[in-house]
Amino acid sequence: MEDENRGFIQRGSVKTYRVSKCRIMRVVVLATGGKDSALALHHVINKGYEVKYLASMIPLREDSWMFHYPNIRLVDLFAEAVEIPLVKAETLGIKEKEVEDLKRLIERLDVDAVVSGAIASNYQKTKIEKICKQLKLKCITPLWHENPLGILKEILDLKFEVIITGVYAYGFSSEWLGRKIDEDAVEALMELNRQYSVSLVGEGGEYETLVLDAPFFKKRIKIIEAEKVWENQSGYFLVTKAKLENK
Repeated sequence: MEDENRGFIQRGSVKTYRVSKCRIMRVVVLATGGKDSALALHHVINKGYEVKYLASMIPLREDSWMFHYPNIRLVDLFAEAVEIPLVKAETLGIKEKEVEDLKRLIERLDVDAVVSGAIASNYQKTKIEKICKQLKLKCITPLWHENPLGILKEILDLKFEVIITGVYAYGFSSEWLGRKIDEDAVEALMELNRQYSVSLVGEGGEYETLVLDAPFFKKRIKIIEAEKVWENQSGYFLVTKAKLENK
């Protein structure tokens, strides 16, 4: 919540304090359906912010600088599962221009702040902060510079159901596609980090994820049909059919 605005009026020798009502901060959460944005969403919900919208950019090319590509269209199911309105727009995924596309999406929303799941990417955080400054909004990054292993352990402790939907770094194999992030997967990621310097949370784009369930989900996402697409040293888990089911 926003801080109270305190002041006082002097009446003779008596000070009468005036306290404005504390208003709940209204936020839009940048959502991809992945673990980082989902965990950031969890944090702001727990802090009592009013999450008015989820916002998603749909890149029309695989090599977007800022936005997820495989399975991004499942963000509609994600929004329905958490029962938060979703606003979205397409972008060509061209560097700098995609930032302007995001700005145009956010500027029409009646919010006080923008929330992102940025952890260590200065590029991502700087671009979002620039948008917020231009639109006179606050920028909230609940996971910024948090310990990567701590983030994975928090996801496990909260019983997030997360699968890996894309791998793009040396050391990964096709067996990772569709794999659930559990204790064994975290141990394997730690080994990849030791051997190949792979980010534990995939902050460098080493891997991408999809959240199927979390404590704040009203329904969970069930995958009906999916296929693995693999080429050279990278690939993705393409979900072709999914639905919501009761928890």
